[in-house]
Amino acid sequence: MELIRGLHNLRPRHRGCVVSIGNFDGVHRGHQAIVARLREHAATLRLPARVVLFEPQPVEFFRPQASEPRLMRLREKLAALAVLGVDGVLCLRFDRRLADMPREEFVERLLVDGLGVRQVVVGPDFRFGHRRLGDIDYLATAGAAAGFGVEVVPPLLLDGERVSSTAVRQRLAAGDLAGAARLLGRPYTLLGRVSHGDARGRTIGFPTLNLPLHRRAVCLRGVFAVRVAGLGERPLPAVANLGWRPTVNGTYPLLEVHVLDFSGQVYGRQVQVEFVQRLRDERRFDSLDALRRQIDDDVRAARAVFAQSRD
Repeated sequence: MELIRGLHNLRPRHRGCVVSIGNFDGVHRGHQAIVARLREHAATLRLPARVVLFEPQPVEFFRPQASEPRLMRLREKLAALAVLGVDGVLCLRFDRRLADMPREEFVERLLVDGLGVRQVVVGPDFRFGHRRLGDIDYLATAGAAAGFGVEVVPPLLLDGERVSSTAVRQRLAAGDLAGAARLLGRPYTLLGRVSHGDARGRTIGFPTLNLPLHRRAVCLRGVFAVRVAGLGERPLPAVANLGWRPTVNGTYPLLEVHVLDFSGQVYGRQVQVEFVQRLRDERRFDSLDALRRQIDDDVRAARAVFAQSRD
């Protein structure tokens, strides 16, 4: 899958495609329905299927301190979209210039001159342009004049509930991993690169993979039974702490993963952590010895989870 960064990197060969535009945070089952229709149009027209994303997400630009935590970073979105068969992603930097772009210029520069679109597929809440004045009706009118079609994919409902990124966040915040997985169409995962930590886990007998998350907030926190992919031929069972590490006065969210019955140098490796079951809340301990005893209990609890899954 091709990644194009910015309008300035569009080339004549990128003209002629079908496109969807949005945040695609989580790439949940609602997003998957949009991509499925996108690919159907692409097959019919024999054109590439492309997705337009924004970095940062618009709400992060307008309300950086109040925006909801992300489900995915850009790298994770790209991996999920590639699995769905998207041919290319155009990532636009969302800054003041883009925020102030009139809806007419958005259509002309991006869709007509830049991508030469033949079909646009979006969700019902899609808005664009300065002050979000571009809506579905305007897009359809502009498309009719410029020669591209517009399809609005209705919201996906599961048992009467709309599938959305917000609904996934709510499930995760409540520790309902099964509910989140149902909306996502797969278990919730985080992708990260193993970095050097303070080696505190090793000193108390539980070495961990330290995965900085590069985000201000996370959708869930606590201690979990997880599976780790990227260290061997198959995912490995593990126990993980996701949060701020209050016992050692942590100042940013970190994912620490102790892989069961595993040893090896893995610094710099990129791994994917799949959340299987929540074990407990993250909490502060009076001493590292108390923390060690609790981790010992957590490891036993995680082993029990994986033993049950094999039954």
